[in-house]
Amino acid sequence: MPDLAHPAAGGRTIIGPDRIGTAVRTLLGGGERLVLAVSGGVDSMVLLHAVAHARPGGGGDGIVVATFDHASGAHAAAAVDHVRRLAGAWGVPVVTGRAAAPMRGEAAWREARWRFLRDVAGERSARIATAHTRDDQLETIVMRALRGAGARGLSALLAPSDILRPFLDVSRAAVERYADAHAVPWIEDPTNRDRAHLRNRVRLDLLPAMRALSPGFDEAMLALARRAAEVRRACAAIARDLVVDVAPGRVVATRVTNAEWPAPAQALLWQAIAETGGIVLDRRGTVRLAHFGCEGRPGTLIPLSGGFEAVHRHETIELRRRLAAPTDRVTLRLEGATIFGVWRFRALEATNLRGSEITDARHAWLPADVPLEVRPWRAGDRMLTSGSRPRRVKRFLADRRVAAADRAGWPVVVAGGEIVWIPGVRRGHAATVRSGRPRVCFVCERVND
Repeated sequence: MPDLAHPAAGGRTIIGPDRIGTAVRTLLGGGERLVLAVSGGVDSMVLLHAVAHARPGGGGDGIVVATFDHASGAHAAAAVDHVRRLAGAWGVPVVTGRAAAPMRGEAAWREARWRFLRDVAGERSARIATAHTRDDQLETIVMRALRGAGARGLSALLAPSDILRPFLDVSRAAVERYADAHAVPWIEDPTNRDRAHLRNRVRLDLLPAMRALSPGFDEAMLALARRAAEVRRACAAIARDLVVDVAPGRVVATRVTNAEWPAPAQALLWQAIAETGGIVLDRRGTVRLAHFGCEGRPGTLIPLSGGFEAVHRHETIELRRRLAAPTDRVTLRLEGATIFGVWRFRALEATNLRGSEITDARHAWLPADVPLEVRPWRAGDRMLTSGSRPRRVKRFLADRRVAAADRAGWPVVVAGGEIVWIPGVRRGHAATVRSGRPRVCFVCERVND
C-alpha cells in the first residue's frame, strides 16, 4: 500500500491571508486557462486544494488537473487514483496519462511527463502551473552549481518560461503546514528518500551539512540565482538587438564576430541568441560557437548538438537545423509542387506570363516535351550558357556567392541528360525554349524562406 499521509482533521476550508492563498489568488487573477500538474505529493496536492477552494463561486471553467503514471509500479498507479479521486471530490476535471512502457531514471520520467503536460496544455490553449517551491529552486541551484553551470543555468527555475510556478517563493515547510491545517491528504513518493538520485542526496545530505557550516547558505544561493536571472534578462535584451531574422529552429545574428569580447560574455550572448529560435546549446557547442564567431572563415560551418549547425556569412552567423542533403533525382511535376530537400518547385500557370517577365534565376522556362528531373549537383558537373564551352557548376555557385556551407545538395535541373538550370543561380542555354515548342515556367523556392 502507498504511504498515504493523513494530516490532522478539522482544518480550515477557507483560505486565509497566507502566502499560499495569496499566490493562488494571483495565479487565478490572470484569467488564463490552466493545467495544474499534480503528482499526488504534498506540494501539488496543496496547489490543487488551494486552487479548487479559491475559485470564485467554486467555478472551474478553464482549469484542469493533469496527472501522469510513469509506469514505475503500484505506487505510481495509486498516486494517479488518489489525484483523480480528490480532484473529483473538489470539482476539478482530471486528465490522466501513462507511459507506454516502464522507464529508468529521472531524466526519462521527466521527459515523458513534460511531453504529456505540454500535449494537454496545447489541446486546451492553456498554461501549465506547477507546485515547485523555494526548496525545489534551492536544490536545483545547488545541483547545477555542482555540474559547473554558468550564469544562465544558475538562474534555475527563475529562467524565462511559459510555465507558471506560484509557490516558488513558498517554503516546503509552509506547504506542509497548509496541508496539515486543511487536512489535505497526499501520497509520499518512496523514491524521495532514495539516495541513488542526486536531488535526494543534495536534499538529505549536502544541504543540511552546508547549513551547519554556514547558516546563511540557503539565502546566499537563492540570491545568486536572482542575480543570474538578471544577467540572463540583460543578455536576452542584447540578443534581440543582434538578431536580424528568426524562425523556429533558425536564427540569423549580426555583429557577433567581435574577437575583443571576453569568452564568457560571448558564451552567454550566444546562448541568448540561440534561445530566440528555440535552440538549446550545450556547453561544448557554446564554446565552439563563440570561437567560430571570432575565428571562423566566411562560408564555413560547424555542427552543433541537437541536430543544428552554424554557418559563417561574413558579418552574420546563421544557426539552423541540419538537414540531410538529398541524394536521389526526382521528376519535376507539371501539377502541384515537387519537394527536393529544402527546395520547392512549382509549375506556374502560363496565363498572363511572358518570357520577358522572367528575369531572375529563381524562374525558368523549360521544355515541356522532355522529362525534367532535379538532382543535387556533383563535382565535375557543367552547364552551357551563351558561351561556346560548358562551364563548371561550381564556378556558377561561386560567382553567385553561394557559401560553401550551402552548396551541399544544391539542385540542378536536367532535361534530356543536360543540365539546363541551376535554380537561384543561372539558367542554361538549353533553358531557352524556341518558338513553337511546348514549354512550362517553373519557380524554385527554399521551403524555409
